[in-house]
Amino acid sequence: MPDFSHLHVHTQFSLLDGAADIGKLYKKAAADGMKALAITDHGNMFGAFKFVAEAGKHNVKPIVGCELYVVEDRHKKQFTKEKRDVRHHQLLLAKNAEGYKNLVKLCSLGYMEGLYSKWPRVDKELILKYHKGLIATTCCIGASVPQAILRKTEDEAEAEFKWWLDLFGEDYYIELQRHDIPEQHTVNNVLLKYAKKYNVKVICSNDSHYVDQQDSNAHDILLCVNTGDMQSTPIATDEEGGKGYRFGFPNDQFYFKTQSEMGKLFHDLPESLDNTNEIVDKVDVLKLKRDILLPNFVIPPEFKIHSDMTPDSDTLNQWEYLKHLTFLGAKARYVDISPEAEERINFELFTIRTMGFAGYFLIVADFIKAGRDTRYGRVYWSGPWFGGGVGGGVLYRYHQYRSTKI
Repeated sequence: MPDFSHLHVHTQFSLLDGAADIGKLYKKAAADGMKALAITDHGNMFGAFKFVAEAGKHNVKPIVGCELYVVEDRHKKQFTKEKRDVRHHQLLLAKNAEGYKNLVKLCSLGYMEGLYSKWPRVDKELILKYHKGLIATTCCIGASVPQAILRKTEDEAEAEFKWWLDLFGEDYYIELQRHDIPEQHTVNNVLLKYAKKYNVKVICSNDSHYVDQQDSNAHDILLCVNTGDMQSTPIATDEEGGKGYRFGFPNDQFYFKTQSEMGKLFHDLPESLDNTNEIVDKVDVLKLKRDILLPNFVIPPEFKIHSDMTPDSDTLNQWEYLKHLTFLGAKARYVDISPEAEERINFELFTIRTMGFAGYFLIVADFIKAGRDTRYGRVYWSGPWFGGGVGGGVLYRYHQYRSTKI
């Protein structure tokens, strides 16, 4: 059996396009003896933390990547039927921590600066700026080099290939896929010529969107949900379909194939299987788990009971102030605090102290107060939100509140 690892994989975080559960992907990879597994969702890295955390359960090396949407100008937001928004796919893999940060930057800017319709888009200007620490491939049939081969002149296609090769050098790979698509055969033949002419290594991949072959129909239903079409509508492989057509995949080959299946598919190019291991060896295992970082909540001096020599003194002092505010509020609400109420308050305060969340509660309390007292708050605030699910929104708007003159 060949030694191969999947480096082009979409999970359920390729929203309404991928139908593969991360846990199931790892189980299949581990059962098949794969050394590594990449996540390359469309335009986002929403699943990166879950993906890396899950890897430890299965002894499979996680590789964080993304399949970006690349356009000529990310700032352009007006198009016509004659001049459409032409998006090309581009696979990037984080080789190390620097690459991960750059990939995060690219994805974020895709949403912040390039979002058009539902697509977060980047351009070559951004890739030039944030390419360090990244590995790139010629990607799939929807990428710029394959599309240039199919739709432009030979010189233009080769110039496009050279642009990426000059930028990424030894971290640029020719990626071959075989999904029994006629245009793919044409592209692969030209790419193999480039590989020989420019001495670029070749890898193979399967554009995986679901775990098992029998999941093909469920995935097709997901695509129909995405586009609001019926399965009976004829399929066009273009992302935007077209009048009388819907977006869909041409067959049931876009699943997470085993090493044996990939070996048979690329039996004539064994080096394309082996070269996936070169990429696996290049990639550092990322440690994405971080301590919780909160804005520093400044407390009155009289509550700075714990000295700077005490571990976590800031957190403990914030807790002392939160305790003070809590009992002030309890006395205002209850007047006479019953033993049962005091026991419950102390239990909650103990939990907050143990978890180190005093600063979070102080920030939210401050924000709620501002929301009740100001016109700004009445516009942006509709009630006290607690819990991790909204914590990001609370902190984001807290920064807005603190930087706004009320």
